[in-house]
Amino acid sequence: MSTMTLSPASQTSTIPVGQRQVSTIQVGQRQTSQGKVGQRQLRLTRRGRVVIFIAALLVVMGAALLLANASTATNHAGVDQPTRAVVVESGDTLWSIAGDLAGDGEVRDMVHEIKQLNALDSSMLMTGQTIFVPIS
Repeated sequence: MSTMTLSPASQTSTIPVGQRQVSTIQVGQRQTSQGKVGQRQLRLTRRGRVVIFIAALLVVMGAALLLANASTATNHAGVDQPTRAVVVESGDTLWSIAGDLAGDGEVRDMVHEIKQLNALDSSMLMTGQTIFVPIS
């Protein structure tokens, strides 16, 4: 159905055009197929959806940057822990080194402590690597 607006203050009226009739409606309203006048709906184009997506992505990235600043290091030094250097030999594992240092049943805790002291991501060691172990 075609629409034609005469003026913003005009009321709904019907104008005959050939065999069809064209109705005018007020600005800000739309006419449904049943002849009812309702509110105009917002429709997004593809470009509009992309703009909304990019705006949301920028908001999320901004929030991530603000939260990342909250997890910075402090100016206070950590607790000094006496350590000694151990050179990894062929066949050595982190578990075997921790087993030599730890008491009974404390090997797992010692492995965790050695990994923290040396900032290791995994338990893999290379021959010739120097690691620091706590002095017990």
